[in-house]
Amino acid sequence: MNFLGHFYLSQNDPDLIIGNFIADFVKGREYLDYPEKISEGIMMHRFIDHYTDRHPMVKAGRKRLFGKYRHYSGVIMDMYYDHFLANLWGDYSESSLTSFSIKIYETIEKYLHILPERSRFLFPYMKSGNWLLRYQTTEGIGESLTGMSKRINHDSKLDESIFELHEYYDSFKVEFQQFIIEIKDHFDSIN
Repeated sequence: MNFLGHFYLSQNDPDLIIGNFIADFVKGREYLDYPEKISEGIMMHRFIDHYTDRHPMVKAGRKRLFGKYRHYSGVIMDMYYDHFLANLWGDYSESSLTSFSIKIYETIEKYLHILPERSRFLFPYMKSGNWLLRYQTTEGIGESLTGMSKRINHDSKLDESIFELHEYYDSFKVEFQQFIIEIKDHFDSIN
């Protein structure tokens, strides 16, 4: 899952939201340098990534993509799943995606002073492009994939992966719906 999925699973806890946001920029044991609850969010992010990468539904989707995209198939699946979460948001949340996105951006702004440099650099682009809401449409996710493709130094072909989303849309959607129930149930059971 990408940003939206991690934020969604953070259960509206600001510290978990921040931990999930910065986790990719915090290496090894550096998570111990943060307050306890933010550290928990970083570890939560790592668990979500681990769980996602090993889930049978995600593996089935990655298999469709692997021949063309190789190791980028996981990145693409993360983006696809954020698209489905955004597109089906009303099935999983009582608040609107717009109000959820605003709350996330406001939360991150309150913690800017402790964010790693790379996440501080990324945040203004996320907010001004309203990435979380943009994920809702195939056009928006396509723009996001194209933007990612431009930032990668070699030919990732991420910009082309919108075609597979359209081609296998129903299969990816069914797999996502099974996956999100299971991972949400996991976090609900431990809280």
